[in-house]
Amino acid sequence: MTYVAADNRYEVTKTRRVGNSGLILPEVSLGLWHNFGSVDDFSNQKAILHRAFDLGVFHFDLANNYGPIAGSAEVNFGQHLRDGLSKYRDELIISTKAGYDMWPGPFGEWGSRKYLTASLDQSLKRMGLDYVDIFYSHRFDPSTPLEETMGALAKAVHDGKALYVGISSYSPADTARAKEILDGLGVPLTIHQPRYSMFDRNAENGLLTELERSNVGAIVFSPLAQGLLTDRYFKGVPSGSRAAKEVFLHKNQVSENYLENALALNEIAKSRGQSLAQLALRWVLRHKIVSSALIGASSVAQLEANLQAVQAPALTSAELASIEPFAVNGLG
Repeated sequence: MTYVAADNRYEVTKTRRVGNSGLILPEVSLGLWHNFGSVDDFSNQKAILHRAFDLGVFHFDLANNYGPIAGSAEVNFGQHLRDGLSKYRDELIISTKAGYDMWPGPFGEWGSRKYLTASLDQSLKRMGLDYVDIFYSHRFDPSTPLEETMGALAKAVHDGKALYVGISSYSPADTARAKEILDGLGVPLTIHQPRYSMFDRNAENGLLTELERSNVGAIVFSPLAQGLLTDRYFKGVPSGSRAAKEVFLHKNQVSENYLENALALNEIAKSRGQSLAQLALRWVLRHKIVSSALIGASSVAQLEANLQAVQAPALTSAELASIEPFAVNGLG
């Protein structure tokens, strides 16, 4: 059955401009970090992607190592494009990243020009694309001159392989340096992708201020703290969960301290007619410099529930004050 996108897809969700660029993103974007690899159900992936686009989510975020196995999320996404989404390519924002381990040897990770260039070429081949809309340096490389890493990003734009460039998980100082270098190369630093949630507030230690100062947009990942800011762990650690598998989340994080704070936040969410996950998304979006919040989805129902967050009214100053004692850095 041929996929045809919903006619009202741009009436459903809200959008934000990224910094002072021409790039515009939906307030909630879909990340393919989990649930889109070779070990995951392909038909479920397709259903999630199609429903997301129908609901106005036109940004899909990947990385070279997303899977498992590494690279398989890009392979699968390329097939999903060919199976129906490719006709909407000019409406889509597709991003990928490079920085983590992908192949043996000294040029299989980090931030050298050789690694970033080869990785982007491989990503484009896996997805069947001529270009990506955003290409990121996935992490700062302490052993490679930042001029080389940023030079590789700029070359991707000059070569027509990327339209915009970004960085992920860089410190405030390194972010400022990266922007200065890219400005000198005639390629703006458009976007930064930091981890940020009510339980991981490290981005507030100078990074968000630096992004506001330099007018670089933010798209935050793990806004639900790997599921801790949902109701999934209210009654313990369910089998099959990330905490049970010890994948990016550990059982000891589901502690009494965590539960006390999460349940208090859940009561605040209920007073707004929201789920905890919806409140958590609304909370990270309270910053004007945050252009979008990246979520994952394991089902269409989960996707739909989380996207309702953007329909809720902004948090009032009184609500933000009530959240503050329970938004504890270090729990996520």
